[in-house]
Amino acid sequence: MNLKATKFTNFINERNINVFQMQEIDGDMHPVVYRSAMEVGGQNLPTMLVIDDSIYVMLQVRVGAGLVKESNKAAVMEHMNSLNENYKVFKYYANENGDIVIESCIPTTDEEFMPELVHAVIDVVLKHLNEEYPKLMKTVWSN
Repeated sequence: MNLKATKFTNFINERNINVFQMQEIDGDMHPVVYRSAMEVGGQNLPTMLVIDDSIYVMLQVRVGAGLVKESNKAAVMEHMNSLNENYKVFKYYANENGDIVIESCIPTTDEEFMPELVHAVIDVVLKHLNEEYPKLMKTVWSN
């Protein structure tokens, strides 16, 4: 297991944070994937944290699968772009399948890695989603 993942695993174990399923993946960068779900608006949004030997820790939340269609694309993209203008720690995008995703890239080194910062970013994303998810879904379903 890479050093940052070891630090994060120790952090969540010490605090009895047991919402993650951890999986070590074979690869040059020694990735460790932590899977979970954020409960937002009665939905469980798949959440993935990837910690590897690169200088990045990646957090990804799948807000919804297949939601962006030709009929609502302009309105949804406009809504997501306005959210992206207001939030620095994460960004929204729609992938080729029409999935709406929030992604945060946290740069860090092995020596400077702070599990508390990763946990704080997760909390910021969850708080944001609890406030904005209904508005985003209204845009998705009203067009």
